[in-house]
Amino acid sequence: MIQKNWWKGLGVVILIYVFVSGLLVPLKPGITGVSPGSAKTGDVLSVAVEGYNSFFLKGAATQKAWLKLNNEYLLEAQELEVLDDRHLNAVFTIPAFLPVSGKVQDVALILDNAIDGPSVLPSAVFITQDSIQPERGQREWPVVTPPDLHVIRSFAFPFRNILAESIRNTYFHVPLWFAMIFLFLASIVHSIKYLRSGDPRADHRASAFTSGGIFYGLLGVVTGAIWAKNTWGAYWSWDVKQNMTAIALLIYFAYFILRGLFEDPEQRARISAVYNIFAFSLLIPLIYIIPRLTDSLHPGAGGNPALGGEDLDNTMRMVFYPAIIGWTLLGFWMVNLLYRIKDLDFKYLNAKSNR
Repeated sequence: MIQKNWWKGLGVVILIYVFVSGLLVPLKPGITGVSPGSAKTGDVLSVAVEGYNSFFLKGAATQKAWLKLNNEYLLEAQELEVLDDRHLNAVFTIPAFLPVSGKVQDVALILDNAIDGPSVLPSAVFITQDSIQPERGQREWPVVTPPDLHVIRSFAFPFRNILAESIRNTYFHVPLWFAMIFLFLASIVHSIKYLRSGDPRADHRASAFTSGGIFYGLLGVVTGAIWAKNTWGAYWSWDVKQNMTAIALLIYFAYFILRGLFEDPEQRARISAVYNIFAFSLLIPLIYIIPRLTDSLHPGAGGNPALGGEDLDNTMRMVFYPAIIGWTLLGFWMVNLLYRIKDLDFKYLNAKSNR
């Protein structure tokens, strides 16, 4: 019994690891915000910085700050006042001209100390200039000299601006979609088996796997909506990937409506198998191809890379990939239980009709 069901125990162990590690491992230090977020050329800019999981006080002796412009210019803070572990003030003297031809230019804020290591806030401050003289700006702005940043080695998840703690949803929302694809793929395999053999058990398995895939799809939509609320400001933003996902799930819901239209088991199974193949052939273009061809808020769409260094680092991969395996194994376990229920109902109805 144990040898036969080892994969179920493995799935449970993996998911326990995912929940414990995914929810308890801390995030690296980061920057949550600055004030003010705008300045003019020639200003003496005093920036109030709020850190996250930071230790400004402990690292005060080595604390430094820079404003970085276009990966070409780096302006170091003239004064730093550490207020506590999460708050400090940095004073910059903005040159009289920008080294660009635009009226407004955003600059990133970089912090570094021996305890936290480096932290970056992109587009932290927007600088406006009244007179455009990029040649003078190029002379006045210090050319980038790579600072000697501290390297801190610790087991912690990366801090990503906007995402913050919600980055932990990567271990739930995204693996659920991967597991959903595997379940739908398994349902296709059994639908094809039914069309080739006419075995009703293959139809039962196809139906069970489709049910499990839809359930995971709904969980993916719910976790995605919660994530969207925290990062985009609304549960549903009518993003192209959200819309395509809703359409794909509605197509799969029609699978069960179709099954309910036929009383003859063989006709129901045959038509359902054909429709299941049709539904899966639409699933991949809807949720993977179309969003990549258009602009989208989601990573992996409109040229926005997915599952790369901007989304996952090596620390997160240690939890993310096991999460895909764990959710998939749990899905197959649930489908197995559902199939056994369907099979028992089928045997009971056959025995009842043969009396």
